[in-house]
Amino acid sequence: MTDEGYIKFSADWQHAPPFPAAATAQLNAFRQELYEMGLIGAYENGIGFGNISCRAENGGLFYISGSKTGNFAELDSRHYALVTDVGAPENRLSCTGPIIASSESMSHAVIYEECPDVNGVIHVHDFHLWKSLMHKVPTTEASAPYGSPEMVESIRRLLVEADLKACKIFVMEGHEEGIFTFGKDLAEAMTVLKAYL
Repeated sequence: MTDEGYIKFSADWQHAPPFPAAATAQLNAFRQELYEMGLIGAYENGIGFGNISCRAENGGLFYISGSKTGNFAELDSRHYALVTDVGAPENRLSCTGPIIASSESMSHAVIYEECPDVNGVIHVHDFHLWKSLMHKVPTTEASAPYGSPEMVESIRRLLVEADLKACKIFVMEGHEEGIFTFGKDLAEAMTVLKAYL
């Protein structure tokens, strides 16, 4: 877990003031619930885990919790970024806001790209659930590390070739504890997650 939490993409981050609270209020409410459940947070070594996003309506692609925010018990609009462009094959991402986007932003991006009806994505960590779901739900390739173009392509293959669009949950074999769910909104993504807990 030595590289956990580190951004691997080339980031074009335009520092900007916090977004209006209304833009991230629902996102923040679900993030708070996930934090209280222990599914987003930080390990004893201080490395944060888990993130959450929702599709933007203002010309950006999606809002996502910022890098290294797992350590915070509560977030506000200072802790979210707006991803504005993603070039996964080139391993690059553009974002704006008061904080740089999460290291898992490209994994969120491919879901929004392949699923126009998806408006909310959740990424959590839970070792027991991860282990129990491995290869029982769609599972990314063991050789695909988190936050990488290889992970993006592994997720894309599951969305195109497996039943991922229907079941809305996958585990990341090459990213210990990593689980994603998604839905038409964050409420559906949370419902999918809770159904497996």
